[in-house]
Amino acid sequence: MTQWINGIAKLTLPTPFKVGDVNAYLIKTNRLTLVDCGVKTEEAWEALQQQLHSLGLTPNDIEQVVLTHHHPDHVGLLDFLPETIPVYGHSLCQRWLQRTDTFFKEHDEFYQNLFIEFGIPEEYFPFIGQLKKPLKYSCNRSLTSSIQEGSIIPSLEEWEIIETPGHAQSHIVLFREKDGLLIGGDHVLAHISPNPLLEPPINKDSERPKPLLQYNHSLKKLLNYSIRKIYTGHGEEVYDLPELIEKRLKRQHERAMSVKEFISIEPLSVFEICKLLFPTVYEKELSLTISETVGQLDYLMSLGEIDKIKKNNTFAFIAV
Repeated sequence: MTQWINGIAKLTLPTPFKVGDVNAYLIKTNRLTLVDCGVKTEEAWEALQQQLHSLGLTPNDIEQVVLTHHHPDHVGLLDFLPETIPVYGHSLCQRWLQRTDTFFKEHDEFYQNLFIEFGIPEEYFPFIGQLKKPLKYSCNRSLTSSIQEGSIIPSLEEWEIIETPGHAQSHIVLFREKDGLLIGGDHVLAHISPNPLLEPPINKDSERPKPLLQYNHSLKKLLNYSIRKIYTGHGEEVYDLPELIEKRLKRQHERAMSVKEFISIEPLSVFEICKLLFPTVYEKELSLTISETVGQLDYLMSLGEIDKIKKNNTFAFIAV
């Protein structure tokens, strides 16, 4: 049942993705704010309207939208909301919300170069086009104003913006110090560890982001805040954040060290390691499994546990 608790109402909206339902949140101050808004489907729109109705509201009562990040399940319904509603998000959301021909060209070139570096056979190159398929559930909308750490959103003066890149380069969370509430997007989930996803850099000539390293840093960053409860982007709330972070970082380190064991035997490419890590799903979930594999390798490189050698434009990784 949708209800107000401490000025916040949780809305649960269906998605076509394996992750299942996505959570959006209303914040009631002198202006009604919607944080995230679900995928662009009629089912999600109907669910949003029904849950607003149970609170005595309609979409026209929403006075502003804040985005935790740019993924389609968090932004799609912007296309169903009135165009006059202000939309706030990190500046890195913009290129994903209003996608240009240049964006798509650079997107495809980035992944094509990565596939070569990762040793992915040419037969998988058509998958690059499939990477864009989820974007049909996104929106075509511009940010009214970009926000960053230290920004203040109108009528949300009590809420501090914290930049938390990792799962997405554009990711932010909202923290209310007086009661320790955090609206966390996909940064922290109760039952699964969010996948830090590979993204093209904002400047095509720049080095690619290293999302797992960013994600780990962003997790540790939250330990500096007195967080009592996290409203998550999927699933149930999180209460004991320090314990969860400790478990997640420990498990991630152990997984990385198991990757090192693979390459202690012989040098391997990203694709070869990916097949060993995910033998039954890598073909169906190439984007997720490659992102996970690269993340572990970036982590091991940062520790000095492994090195890489280049041969015919493809990198192979070796244990040190």
